[in-house]
Amino acid sequence: MVYLPFVMVYFCLWEFSKTLISRIENIEKKNKEPQEAKEVLIMVCKEIQNKKLESRDAYSRYYTKPFLEAARQNAYQVVDEILKRCPEAIRYTDKSGYDIIQLSVIHRSEKIYELIYELGRASNVYKMMEDSSKNNLLHLVGRLAPWHKLKLRTGATLQLQRELQWREEVKKMVSPAYHTKENIFNETPDMVFTNEHKNLVLEAETCMKTIAESCSITAGLITTIVFAAAITVPGGNHQDDGFPLFAGQIPFTIFGISVAISLFASTTALLMFQSILTGRFFEEDFLDSLPTRLIFGLCSLMISTTAMIVAFSTTLFLVFCHKKLWMLAPIGVLAFLPISSFLIVQIQLTVDLLWSTYRQIGYIFEKYNLGNSITYNPNDVSLFFKQ
Repeated sequence: MVYLPFVMVYFCLWEFSKTLISRIENIEKKNKEPQEAKEVLIMVCKEIQNKKLESRDAYSRYYTKPFLEAARQNAYQVVDEILKRCPEAIRYTDKSGYDIIQLSVIHRSEKIYELIYELGRASNVYKMMEDSSKNNLLHLVGRLAPWHKLKLRTGATLQLQRELQWREEVKKMVSPAYHTKENIFNETPDMVFTNEHKNLVLEAETCMKTIAESCSITAGLITTIVFAAAITVPGGNHQDDGFPLFAGQIPFTIFGISVAISLFASTTALLMFQSILTGRFFEEDFLDSLPTRLIFGLCSLMISTTAMIVAFSTTLFLVFCHKKLWMLAPIGVLAFLPISSFLIVQIQLTVDLLWSTYRQIGYIFEKYNLGNSITYNPNDVSLFFKQ
């Protein structure tokens, strides 16, 4: 029985190492696939170029469909290669009349949007672009994203936040006069967004409340337990002066600090979760306000749980171990199990929230550094882009 905790830790580390090795192998395999696909792309484009067609417009029958499909699928390397060989492809449109910019917004193709970001920013056409129904880019970004894009985010809360981030990004590029302009159906961009996302808003509200309610119960229990531990000194007090028996010992100091941290952190977490439950749930609140509260609440809850386990472990050592240092090992292993279990359960949600909320402040996209990797000539493309 003494060796059981060590066996469990060894088993966990063994499983973790196997998972890590398999993921590394998958990453290496995925890195090879794009390179092979790019080589095939270059070969196909060279074959088309070798046909030496009578006019450059004749290339459209070869490039139009793959070019527009690449915009839908976020395949920026395909778009870049075609633009390098055929700059006028920037004018290609599908059956609905949508060009590459509009398709990148409708299908949330962030790499395509980033690839032509500078071209769009330098052109008034980008700011005043409309379709046959007088929908500008804000109307298009107000539509609900395709499901294969939504499911990349975990939960309705992060999905709605991503949609709001897209809207804020497109707002920067569209002329302010178009923020409230109506289409032929008398709908403003905000009206389109609200109508398209009303179900997602309800799902995000339910998801947020469920997390806040469950975590509030946990934070309340920790607050109660730690408060009772704070006023109940382990080992008791001296009868003559009332000072704790273990005062001055390092484990007792650790106990006091851990109890204080746990109490303050759990109280903070409880207040954060209660502010979510009693707050409003408007669309714009899911952009920063509500995710920030949830992040602070989850982080505080993890800190309070860790500090509570540390406080309980020091109490065990003080009261039952009689200064036997070798007992620190099994106590540490046992304390590691609940802490690691809680972190495994909560860390993914917390990391996703942190990444989605703070990693992309000021822009929706991760920095792909596409400006350093593009091969097409922006000056050649811009000539056709402005026509």
